[in-house]
Amino acid sequence: MKSVLVVDDDPDILKLLAMRLAAAGYTVRSAESGERALAQLAVSRPDVVVTDLKMGGIDGLQLFEAIQKTSPTLPVIILTAYGTIPDAVDATKRGIFGFLPKPFEGRELLAQVEQALKLSSVSAPPLEGDAWRAEFITASPQMEDLLHQARLVAQSDASVLIIGASGTGKELLARAIHKASKRCDAPFVAMNCAAIPEALLESELFGHRKGAFTGATYDHKGLFQSADGGTVFLDEIGDMPPALQAKLLRALQEREVRPVGAAQAIPVDVRIVSATHRNLEERVARSEFREDLYYRLNVVSLAIPPLADRREDIVPLAKHFLATTAARYSKDVRALAPDALELLIGAPWPGNVRQLANVVEQAVALATSPILPAALVQSALRSEPQGMTPLDEAKRAFERDYLVRILRVTKGNVTQAARLAQRNRTEFYKLLDRHKLQPAMFKRPPQTETGSSV
Repeated sequence: MKSVLVVDDDPDILKLLAMRLAAAGYTVRSAESGERALAQLAVSRPDVVVTDLKMGGIDGLQLFEAIQKTSPTLPVIILTAYGTIPDAVDATKRGIFGFLPKPFEGRELLAQVEQALKLSSVSAPPLEGDAWRAEFITASPQMEDLLHQARLVAQSDASVLIIGASGTGKELLARAIHKASKRCDAPFVAMNCAAIPEALLESELFGHRKGAFTGATYDHKGLFQSADGGTVFLDEIGDMPPALQAKLLRALQEREVRPVGAAQAIPVDVRIVSATHRNLEERVARSEFREDLYYRLNVVSLAIPPLADRREDIVPLAKHFLATTAARYSKDVRALAPDALELLIGAPWPGNVRQLANVVEQAVALATSPILPAALVQSALRSEPQGMTPLDEAKRAFERDYLVRILRVTKGNVTQAARLAQRNRTEFYKLLDRHKLQPAMFKRPPQTETGSSV
């Protein structure tokens, strides 16, 4: 049943609005001021807001502006006894859905509410339940509005850019968009652009033909062909090398890909969802990311708030992780102690939902009683790194350590090191240059080291 929040500082009008809407079959919540309306919106998101324009304190337009900041897709209808045509035109230009003068006609009010619901809902057959968003455990109005936006955009083929810090659930949101789309029965194929070496990235995206390069012993489709008819998710798109950015742009514009070593391009039909924890606008300004590709990917942007900004989600998420982890470990751990929950609610969570899952898992693994005590949670919080290391940073650190070890083993002999790494000399030198490593550094007699060995 659709819900409507009605806001008016006149108790008689408020009661009349509630009666009219309830009689039409809507769930109605009432607020006698803009301030009370904002408090209710912080608890749960309605489907439509009907508000008076002239109220003491926060008026109708100020309420609309506050709603726009957190729930930009929530339709607002404004009622006023002082309305004029210029007022109505100005209000609708600002994005207000409807504008009705008092005394209002009941039929017109219901017609506007019905129309607002039609335009703000998805023009597609309803999904069966909430299966498309089942992986999202949330009590946050912010997240509910984000999921509402995701449901709306899922019905189009518009490219979506998901913005959020590491650990917030960007791939989960991408999968939810795919499940809610008309492409849900086709493949969802994901790739982390920061986790694959530049030399292999083109082949992974667009495929290759047998014999196209050393090691290409068979034809390889690539992500775009594998996802034909479905969705390609490009995680950490901000880390894509410039040369690949140009080829990706061409593939998106022409809706076809040319595998490495192929003479003919192959048409593909995919929907692109990308994600990043970086500020792509800043990277565009520094010429590190193509502006034309940025606008091609950023048709619709969805920003996932960090866990610290939606602390109402911490308890339900923690309980969910506890239940799933206890089942996986076959342990009889049923609940978190109240003081343990307080610790979780007050923690800073720089690693977001992923960090919360790790903390709960560690505490469950060490638990010896059905109730998870605060001491175990405190211990897990202390041992948890302050912020999860992004995958691309971890990959770079591993790559550098690997190069250092192999150069030490070969005493700076690049030919031997490249052979051990199964890379050609040119590619191996590029790797060394990326990490500012000089082979000559490893040809000198090593200095005496203490405390560690490689």
